[in-house]
Amino acid sequence: MTAYILRRLWQMAPTMLGVILLVFFLFNWVGGDPAYILAGKMSNAEQIANIRSQLGIDQPYYVQLWIFIKQIVSFDFGNSWSTGEAVSSIIGNRLGPSLTVLIPLTIIETAIAIALALAIAFKRGSFTDRSVMIACTVGMSVSILVYIIVGQYFFAYKLGLFPVQGWGNNFAENLFKYSVLPILIAMAVGVAPNLRLFRTFVLDEVNQDYVRTARAKGVSEHRVKWVHVLRNAAIPIITHVMSNLPSLLIGAFLIERFFSIPGIGREVILAVERSDFPVIKAITVYVAAATMLFNLLTDLMYQAVDPRVTLK
Repeated sequence: MTAYILRRLWQMAPTMLGVILLVFFLFNWVGGDPAYILAGKMSNAEQIANIRSQLGIDQPYYVQLWIFIKQIVSFDFGNSWSTGEAVSSIIGNRLGPSLTVLIPLTIIETAIAIALALAIAFKRGSFTDRSVMIACTVGMSVSILVYIIVGQYFFAYKLGLFPVQGWGNNFAENLFKYSVLPILIAMAVGVAPNLRLFRTFVLDEVNQDYVRTARAKGVSEHRVKWVHVLRNAAIPIITHVMSNLPSLLIGAFLIERFFSIPGIGREVILAVERSDFPVIKAITVYVAAATMLFNLLTDLMYQAVDPRVTLK
């Protein structure tokens, strides 16, 4: 196990280097000259030259690349161009609110989708199965903006069950007060596609020989579903869930924007609007690194779910 983990970490190095090179050249060649952005409209050549010197972008490209690599390794991307706050502090402060919403959302959404997928897959073609699939199709056809606007108006404004938006300094208050409505709305959006996908995974297993053998031995239908079928369908489910986790940090920007949650997704949108390159580069690189680490964790979870899986 240890040798496998070390080997996988070593294999990540070329991929990570490729990401670093891609981000570096994109921002240096396509992103334009940041000195002009920072100098503003009322500037002169001397001010622009001073800014280029302070940022180090007047150095040769190989020197700039080495500075960029040192920033990644030391977790020090300098300060935000728009706010002056340290980029590491921005990421650290924004990560907590995002995880407060996304971790409960992922757990609850996955559990509901798995339970419903197991329930309807064993009744394939029935009225219940067709009704649920139609409901999922309709739910997937509605924009998330509609869910957000209707949810805020009806549950928050009209009924007063939840705050319309906001965020506090207390974890319990944020989890049980401010994040409840965003989680419910995100679940309404995410359960339908997950349910359809998980149902497909379960259907691939329900007609396998081991299911018929278990039933022939007198195993209860409940155990067949929740032990035999679920365990074999768990590998593609784990792959789907784990591969989506890093992208959820960025993809939740609409939820964070509309509910004023100071998370990573909202920060990315603000950084793009302000052309705040240090923040964008830092988040891009660390999301890529998180994706590779989650892929490794996914492989390790395979063996925990199914002992037949060997790590080589």
